[in-house]
Amino acid sequence: MFSRSRNSPSGAPPMATGAKHTPFSIIGGDVVITGNVEASVDLHIDGRIEGDLSCAALVQGPDSAIHGHVTARSARIGGLIEGSITAEELIVEASARITGEVTYDVISIATGGQIDGRMSHMGGARAAELKLVKSDAS
Repeated sequence: MFSRSRNSPSGAPPMATGAKHTPFSIIGGDVVITGNVEASVDLHIDGRIEGDLSCAALVQGPDSAIHGHVTARSARIGGLIEGSITAEELIVEASARITGEVTYDVISIATGGQIDGRMSHMGGARAAELKLVKSDAS
């Protein structure tokens, strides 16, 4: 019973189940983190963070809140951010509310998305790209 090979019958390696092998992490809606968060993987946040956040890619749910600086290669913001955000690719959903400095390379803002603060382009060879998209809820 316990001597069987860990490989699946098809010969494929077993599926990774440890946290080191997951492509993303989730912070649930009932979680409040006080302190800085650093992740080398993508994060999906439905809870609240009181501190700075750094990750590869961020997806923020509409009921979540981040109070601090956010740094990510790409970010899809749907909740509240009170603090600054730096992202190469930034998508601001209709439910998003950002208060603070926003630094981006490419940005998309859905109808209804709110940014109250200074917006600045990262610079570089490409010109700033601003897209306004129509919300499906309209």
